[in-house]
Amino acid sequence: MTTVTIRDVAAAAGVSVGTASRVLSGNPATSAASRERVAAAVARLDFHPNAQARSLRSTRTRTIGLLVSDVRNQFFADLAHAVEQAALAHGYVILLGNANEREDQQDRYLDTLISQRVDGIIVAPQGDGSGVIRSLLRRGIPTVFVDRTVDGIDLPSVTTDSGHGIRQAVEHLADQGHTRIGYIAGPQAISTGRERFNAYTRAIEANGLSRDPALVYFGDFQAASGSSGVHALLNLEQPPTAILAADSPMATGAVAMLHRLGVRIGTDMALVAFDDIEWFALLQPALSVISHSVEKMGREAVDLLLQVIDGGAPESIVLPSELIVRASSSTPHRPGSVSSLRKN
Repeated sequence: MTTVTIRDVAAAAGVSVGTASRVLSGNPATSAASRERVAAAVARLDFHPNAQARSLRSTRTRTIGLLVSDVRNQFFADLAHAVEQAALAHGYVILLGNANEREDQQDRYLDTLISQRVDGIIVAPQGDGSGVIRSLLRRGIPTVFVDRTVDGIDLPSVTTDSGHGIRQAVEHLADQGHTRIGYIAGPQAISTGRERFNAYTRAIEANGLSRDPALVYFGDFQAASGSSGVHALLNLEQPPTAILAADSPMATGAVAMLHRLGVRIGTDMALVAFDDIEWFALLQPALSVISHSVEKMGREAVDLLLQVIDGGAPESIVLPSELIVRASSSTPHRPGSVSSLRKN
């Protein structure tokens, strides 16, 4: 008597072996048509899966892949720690990868995580999702986005409502008398870069402030672009009197350049950063920040992923952001205080 295999079922159903396997294992990443064809083929061939082999294939590794955007960014270092601790509490360990804000490096790490047969992946994505990220969907690998998302890819995610904190920051600076607020933006190819820039633009318009496009410098979420942004903004014919940096590395670069140029933060120039890095409060003067909970973001991402691993379809989560005012932006603007700051 010839034993019917899953390859026979796949051939009879007109689908790939992988699709037949996903249907038989109950993976939701299959079409209704494929499920119907496979079910018909199983009935026609009287197929009975090998229970022992199926058990071996479904054994969990108790590992989760985590791919962050840049390990040098303190926000992502803190996120990795939060994810690790939450995963350990559920009996999982983390395999960590660093995309270094590059899509090719992201894809290399994702391929490696897949080959390690992780039970699921948490990723802060780069690019438009045209690479290995879409392969995760095709393979039915449980995946959750964290901090960032990709347009056109419907996956559970944990992100931040950047708009609320940015609106608070612009209103605060306007109340201090600032009418020209410079903005060091993140890359527009990344969802957080676009969302925060759009939030800044809306807040500027809502407060009737200068909409001079020269007040925006587009950086890359890394410290060097924060320094370059400050240098460019201070060389304008009408430099800003306040600057908002769209993430913590660019804020760090901005602080370094302002010190290098002899510009007194909180006196000559107001400064606000997105992300509340611990040592920002220790600066002199302490840095005003737009805060959001990285610990909760990591914990929620693990919870969502575990639900997906168990076959669930959880809703995405959006966390709040909030302005924390410190000395770097709390001194009312004195007209003329930045008139001599232009540097060549």
